[in-house]
Amino acid sequence: MRIAVTGSTGLIGSALVRSLLDDGHEVVRLVRREPQERADGSVEARWNPPLRAIDRKALEGVDAAVNLAGAGIGDHRWTAAYKRTLHESRILSTQTLAAALAGLEQRPKVLVSASATGYYGQTGDAVIDEDAPAGGDFLARLCVEWEQSCAPAADAGIRVAHTRSGIVVDAHGGAFQRLLPLFKLGLGGRLGNGQQYWSFISLRDEVAAIRHLIDTDRLSGPFNLTAPVPVTNAEVTTALAKALRRPAALPVPEFALRAVLGEMAIEVVGSHRVVPRRLLDSGFRFAHATVDQAVATAL
Repeated sequence: MRIAVTGSTGLIGSALVRSLLDDGHEVVRLVRREPQERADGSVEARWNPPLRAIDRKALEGVDAAVNLAGAGIGDHRWTAAYKRTLHESRILSTQTLAAALAGLEQRPKVLVSASATGYYGQTGDAVIDEDAPAGGDFLARLCVEWEQSCAPAADAGIRVAHTRSGIVVDAHGGAFQRLLPLFKLGLGGRLGNGQQYWSFISLRDEVAAIRHLIDTDRLSGPFNLTAPVPVTNAEVTTALAKALRRPAALPVPEFALRAVLGEMAIEVVGSHRVVPRRLLDSGFRFAHATVDQAVATAL
């Protein structure tokens, strides 16, 4: 297959591209700089979402597209300016790609486009699957618009699947990359009261799930990319401490998190008990169903 990928240098994108290339697929990386030759055999094509510009010629003949573009949710404090960055980096990118795919003479069969479990807002202890309504906070509203931005592709008859991903467990990116140095020094501990649910997924399962959605023709709509059993933050920190053979005795109180992180703190102390019902119903099987398995693999 020939597959176009945005966000190909991020944590998930890099792993996905490696997986696809290893299995003999062709990969077209959409990049914002001048395209360069790559030693891994993938091809680069230029795009500029703020200008709605994209190399349509490079997209002709792709069998699938995977949209992972977007500024990191946890990379900066959520100032008004960074909220605009989070919004524009997702909405403009998705709109540009969806419109370009819809306008091709030979359209791809499928667009797999990123979203997040933040779609549901803060849900406490309630078990949430894909039938749950959207929340009302900033991230929930962003996810709703993010998914709606795929409409041009869906309207053109392209199968669209939305990946509502949880916290991706890997040592080289995302939330766990930030936690690991503290735990290695014995300075880790629960965040807030530790009872908030963190819906996680290993990087290997994240990539496998995306490929499952590419390959399974009947699958469209939203899919929660989370392990089958969500765990609390206290259980996550216990698993990290156990794997690293370090204590986890220094909790960070909620007021301190709010002081440092501002509005973004709600994503740390808030609770998402999300389960992958549609993914499991489709026949997908997790390699790392428990947090201990995910953490051990990441380390």
